[in-house]
Amino acid sequence: MWEALRRKDVLMRILLGMVVLLLAAGMLVYLVPGGGGSGAVSADAVAEVGGQPVTLLDVQRQLQRIRSRGGQIPRALEPLYAQQILNQLVYERMLEVEAKRLGLRVTDEERAERIRLLVPTAFAGGSFVGVEPYTAEVRLRFEMSVPEFEELIRQSLLEEKFRRLVTDGISVTPEEVQQEFRRRNEKVKIAYVLIQPSELEAKVPVTDADLAASFEKNKSRYVVPERRVIRYALLDANQLQQRISISDDELRAYYNEHLDRYRLQNRVHVRHILFKTIGKTDAEVAEIRKKAEDVLKKSKQGAKFDDLAKQYSEDTTKDKGGDLGWIVQGQTVPEFEKVAFSLPKGAVSDLVRTPYGFHIIKLEDHETARTQSFEEVRPSILPLVLQDKSERVMNELADHIAAAVRQSTRGSLDDLAKQFSLTVSETPPLTATDPIPGLGNAPNLRDTILRLRPGELSAPTRTDRGYVVLSVKDVQPTHPGTLAEVRDRVAADYRREKAVELAKTRAEELAKRAQSGEDLQAAAPALGFEAKTSPPFPRTGTVPGAGSARQLPDAFQIAVGQTAPPASLGANWVVYKVLERQDVNPEEFVKQRKETEQQVLQAKRDLAYQAFRAALEDRLRKEGKLTFNPDNMKRLTGPA
Repeated sequence: MWEALRRKDVLMRILLGMVVLLLAAGMLVYLVPGGGGSGAVSADAVAEVGGQPVTLLDVQRQLQRIRSRGGQIPRALEPLYAQQILNQLVYERMLEVEAKRLGLRVTDEERAERIRLLVPTAFAGGSFVGVEPYTAEVRLRFEMSVPEFEELIRQSLLEEKFRRLVTDGISVTPEEVQQEFRRRNEKVKIAYVLIQPSELEAKVPVTDADLAASFEKNKSRYVVPERRVIRYALLDANQLQQRISISDDELRAYYNEHLDRYRLQNRVHVRHILFKTIGKTDAEVAEIRKKAEDVLKKSKQGAKFDDLAKQYSEDTTKDKGGDLGWIVQGQTVPEFEKVAFSLPKGAVSDLVRTPYGFHIIKLEDHETARTQSFEEVRPSILPLVLQDKSERVMNELADHIAAAVRQSTRGSLDDLAKQFSLTVSETPPLTATDPIPGLGNAPNLRDTILRLRPGELSAPTRTDRGYVVLSVKDVQPTHPGTLAEVRDRVAADYRREKAVELAKTRAEELAKRAQSGEDLQAAAPALGFEAKTSPPFPRTGTVPGAGSARQLPDAFQIAVGQTAPPASLGANWVVYKVLERQDVNPEEFVKQRKETEQQVLQAKRDLAYQAFRAALEDRLRKEGKLTFNPDNMKRLTGPA
């Protein structure tokens, strides 16, 4: 490899992003099958291809490489990432086996040429910069060794050879190009009615007999989960804070420790009126200046500045009368700052030109750099010191409560509350997912509750309201529910199921009325629905609220004015009538023919390559050259 690089004065590294993109594209296509040959697979291998193993360590290294480059992999998605990496590693080895069979290889010259093409910075004046700088740059930019990096290049070039081998003979016909252009550009406009079961549930009548029959039919659904009655003692942060007093000495100590916070720079409070000139011609700028001068004249004659700003300013502050608030030196452009800091209080400037346009500035107030006095900032310091002190006191109390609980985890919650002035509350029976009234739904609380035995006290647990000590008063075990216990759930399920049936019935009724001659837009309100009109959309488009146009294929087949049969959109239904059809524009086809042809060609090539990939995998499995270790597959791609 080095000799090829020196011969051509080449040393180039392929962009990592391009390699990753290539890997990702492969991952999306190939899915490792569940079966697999039964050949011998080494103990740490997930798969073997042509005798070459893909090990658990191989996959873990790739996962670690993603993490080391700042990629965050949610724990729940780790199996999916591992599966995709495994897919690609297996496929790379499949290509190696097939390349050997066909006599395909990537030469050092080809690899060097690709490096030269993609990373010209590896050269100085057309000459190779040297092994050490090259190695250092690869490690710095791509966090991998030179052999690893060049192997990625070789693999990508080998896949390119296979892609060319599979797809170079593919072509498209004029008919295919026209068909694709029509698919993308022929449009229809429809009147449609979306019928959603969720909106019909309230209209489903429910009798006691209906509920009893539904409950008996689906009794196994209605298991009542374990419920726990919780008593808790709360060290309320707000109540504690109200009992804490803060002395002036404490406030002054905070003030002296944070004196830098209270040093003010020179600052001015200004309003302005802006007339924008960005992107304007000289003639337009002259007109804008004239307008600005007229407004300035009105201001000088006594017109209210904020009213002029609301009427004429083109800045976002116009609704506030041009008020920019307090600004300090260095905060705005020099031209504006120079005038703003030189005006006397209450004065209005002449026109000021900045890169944004013409400004008229009014100085509302001015403050010279100084340190705010303790008396000025005392009101803002008080809540900070109070919060800090109450937090310290609360943590100290929590430590004392924890010590008391450790002495007797089965002590009296009421005695503990009395000793530390805690507020005691009791919950209704709660499942593991119910929020605790007054405390919320913090996972640490639920975990604590599930671990506690009845009568046992928990350690103090921090919540948004303060510290809480929990105790389980009663445990109601999981049991088959009675109709009385689960009545609301049974009623909701019954309404949901019947609403699905009702939606289909209403859709069929509405379509029948429209197809018999009644206007769809008039028939819909009579049945309690709203008819909408779509914008024109192609087969590749969407219908607002109804989803993809692919779900409405009849829209492009039936005549204008005709109503289609009801279309199912999952649980929802849509009834629609074609209002108009927009045929393709021949002139636009001429303009876009080459682009469309390339799109069709690329799509056919992708399909052909996917077919090659699937066929290769199938053949290697049948030949016993592709095998999988089911146990290691489960370890790698099972739930995190």
